[in-house]
Amino acid sequence: MSQQLDRLNRRMAAIPVAVRRAVIPALEKGAEEVAAAQRALAPDDPATGAPDLRTSITVTPPGQATPAYSQPGGSLMASELEALVTAGNTNVRYAHLQEYGTKRHAAQPFFWPGFRLARKRAANRIKRAIGKAVREGWTNG
Repeated sequence: MSQQLDRLNRRMAAIPVAVRRAVIPALEKGAEEVAAAQRALAPDDPATGAPDLRTSITVTPPGQATPAYSQPGGSLMASELEALVTAGNTNVRYAHLQEYGTKRHAAQPFFWPGFRLARKRAANRIKRAIGKAVREGWTNG
C-alpha cells in the first residue's frame, strides 16, 4: 500500500498546485464514504451497548492530525494529498481489539471490511477529480 501512495505522491508532485487543490474535495468525500461503510459495520460497545466505536470513526482532512489513540497508527499528520480514516480516540481505545479479537473475545471486523467495500468507489471519484482538474488546468493554463 505504501508503494502505491509513494507513486501517487510522486505523480501528484508533478501536477500544478491549483490542480492539487481541486482534488481535495474528492479525497475528503471518498474518505467520508469509507468511514460511513465502516460505521455501518461497527458493533456497539459490548459492555454498554452504546455506539461509541461507531462515533469514534473519523475522517482527518489533509494537513490535520488524527485523534490521539486512534487506530491504525495513533496520532498522525495527514499530508497535503491524503485524508485519513481512523477508529478510536481517548475514550474509545478498543477499536483494534474489536477488529482483530482477543483470546476471550471473537473478532468483529468492521474497519478493513468497510475499507474494502468503499475503496473502489472512492478511488474512482478521486481519479475522476484528478482527470477533470488536469483537463481544466491544461485548457486554462
